[in-house]
Parts: sequence; C-alpha cells; structure tokens
Amino acid sequence: MRAIAGVLIATLASGHALAQTPDTFACGSFKAESRRDGQLTRWTIARGPEKTTEQGQLRGAPRFECLDNAALVVEVTFAAGTGTFAVYFPDGTELTYGRQQIDHRGNRYVLPIQAKARIAPAFQAAFDYHCKMDMPLSPISPGSRADCLF
Repeated sequence: MRAIAGVLIATLASGHALAQTPDTFACGSFKAESRRDGQLTRWTIARGPEKTTEQGQLRGAPRFECLDNAALVVEVTFAAGTGTFAVYFPDGTELTYGRQQIDHRGNRYVLPIQAKARIAPAFQAAFDYHCKMDMPLSPISPGSRADCLF
C-alpha cells in the first residue's frame, strides 16, 4: 500500500498526472471532446449545434486551453512530429497554423503579425506577435512591425 501511495505522490509531484488532458473540456460556449480509438485520436469542437471533428495519429491527447473563458485553443502534435495550433473565437473566427509558425514564450502564444487583423480587438492583447513570416502573398506592413516581438 505504501509503495502505491509513494508512486502516486511521485507522479503528482512530477506534474505528469496534472498534464493529462481530460476527455471533455468546456470553455465559454465551446465544448471540446477527445477520444482514442486504436492508433487514431478523434477530437471534436462544438459550439451550439456546430461541430468540427478531426482525427489523426497523435503523440498524445490534444491540449485544450481557454482564453478569457471565451476563446478555445487546441494544440495537437502528430506522431510524425508536426503539429497544429488552432484558436476558436466566440464570434466564429477560427485561426489555424502549423506549430512551426507559433512560438510559446512563458504563458503567452506568439502568432504571426498577419493574424492580428483577423482577431477581434477584445482578444488581440491575449497574444504576442512575430514578424518571421513576411511573404509576398501575405506581406507585413511597415506600421505593424512595431507590434512584433521579433
């Protein structure tokens, strides 16, 4: 009995038990669910009657986070090592990027500066921005460079 209690305490202390993603997650008007079916993981994002379901071979469960009890962040890492980052906003806007386009500094997400224009003003301050993705089809205006961390 002491051995089992010791293992449980060690697991809790290491943070592994706390890092597990629940099967269901609620954030404002959103509900997220994930389940493993053999080697595939399916995750569903629902907002009222609207539902989006995706699946893939993941390294672990999808990671759900809530911003301001209103916007849902979903991060997945595929078995191949690539991943996606998506944010679902209450106004119906959705942003999705490959993990290589997003940085995570401390407890803040750093998005491409081009994303700022697509985010409602109420949520723009919840993110930091970078200027690493200056591309011909999505140029960075000189005025917006002041908002970039790097």
